[in-house]
Amino acid sequence: MSLIARELREIWDALRAKTGERNDTLEEIRIKQLRNVRDLRVPFSYPVTVLAGPNGCGKSTVLFSCACAYRPPGRGTRKFVPSSMFPNFTSRQFAVASDAVQRTELEFYYLHGGERLSMAWRRGQRWNRSFMGRKGGRQPERDVYLRTLANLTNPSEVRSVLQLGRERVQSETLTPDFLVFAHRILPWRYRSLALISDRPTRDLLFAELDATEETSYSEFHMSSGERTILRISKDISELRNALVLIDEIDTGLHPYTQQQVMLELQRSALRQNLQIVVASHSSVVLESVPAEARLFFERDDQTGEVRRAPLYRDIFQKALYGQSRDQLSILCEDAVAEGIIRGILDWLNIEIGLRHEDVVVGRDTGKDEFAGHIRTLGMFNKLADFVFVLDGDARNLEHRLRAAAEEFGHTVRLLFLPDRGTPEQWLWDAIRLRPADYTSHLGIAQSDLVPRMEDLERSIEGAVQQKDEARVTLSGLAQALGRTPPEIARIVGRVEAERGAVPELVEALRDRIETWRRL
Repeated sequence: MSLIARELREIWDALRAKTGERNDTLEEIRIKQLRNVRDLRVPFSYPVTVLAGPNGCGKSTVLFSCACAYRPPGRGTRKFVPSSMFPNFTSRQFAVASDAVQRTELEFYYLHGGERLSMAWRRGQRWNRSFMGRKGGRQPERDVYLRTLANLTNPSEVRSVLQLGRERVQSETLTPDFLVFAHRILPWRYRSLALISDRPTRDLLFAELDATEETSYSEFHMSSGERTILRISKDISELRNALVLIDEIDTGLHPYTQQQVMLELQRSALRQNLQIVVASHSSVVLESVPAEARLFFERDDQTGEVRRAPLYRDIFQKALYGQSRDQLSILCEDAVAEGIIRGILDWLNIEIGLRHEDVVVGRDTGKDEFAGHIRTLGMFNKLADFVFVLDGDARNLEHRLRAAAEEFGHTVRLLFLPDRGTPEQWLWDAIRLRPADYTSHLGIAQSDLVPRMEDLERSIEGAVQQKDEARVTLSGLAQALGRTPPEIARIVGRVEAERGAVPELVEALRDRIETWRRL
């Protein structure tokens, strides 16, 4: 394990341990009827959250909704209200040039001062706050920081900042405190950093390096990565117990730097009691937080509905975020089916000289999800890198799934596990019919294996529904052998492939792999 990977895991454990001690946190938001988001719940279970997903799936909508959760103390708080975050344009001259007004609701659920509170913004003719029946309710106060990290290249922004050179401005030398964050990430050291400004919304950074005799240089001459890190460092260095929201956190940053930034953000969250939510398209950013902190969103191409994708879809996350560019992805229905395929690959890899790292095998929760997956991958032109494996009882879906792929001009690669029943039944029958082939692999004598399987069959007779019998008996056998059902499935898959008992599936899988190799 690399040093930074070890440091990330240490900070994850530290933040998890401290989560129960926090008295102020945004626990969940619910968005209804906003920017084509019909009804979306977004929980926050870890102090640093990454929002991910393809363009147009609602990441920025979630981020900007979070900004409306609190009332920042002091003046100038109007920018963190829904009317400012989600403005509507109305034309008196052209009705078609007006935004449609929906009856939007933004619900917020907090732990604030150790007390659980809730609040909602609702839009009718105008935006109003509701405290969910709580009399005398008030919006919780908390510092909120929101930033979209873009390069300083927009012409209007450049012209505005250049005006600072012709006006009376204030100059502030930035303290070493805020440099700690930047110095941990950037490869050079600064002799000084200064900020000139004429108002809170317009300022310009100047830097001078230790290792040069040159005069200071402004943000116009910084790389986008340097500017990003200095801006984050400056802005959050003095925040305490604040909600920090950053859009496009990976903008202009090398993958290694992205990892360093996420490490330092989590250290800041621990040290300064911050809650941080970032949006990103980077797999490096995603893997810099634990699994419970990764929130994936997707948009249904049929209904346009935005939804949160479950964590188990790791195979899609890798494919859509670039980690499987040179890998073939195989998607199964569940863990047992995945075990069978992995077992077949254990044997097939030797036959065709395939490396284990060439293939990614993943699983979903059921056959009904596959059509949606095919459409998602079709939109991103990823179907050529995917093979779909369904249980034997899902053959009636073949026409529907092929039609979903044809919408994108692709022929989908569909494989089916042996028989027309459940994979658990096929596994059980394979061992039951040829116990001698499995005794050495399972670590049990045939004289013990057969009676044990018979006892398991008798024990469930009439106790469970017929469709669940194979699943229950296989689970009982796995427990008795000190294994898991997927482990047994992998053994059976390898043995059956080696003895030539599943030639159709093996040859189809071999053909798909060879076709992919030639692409």
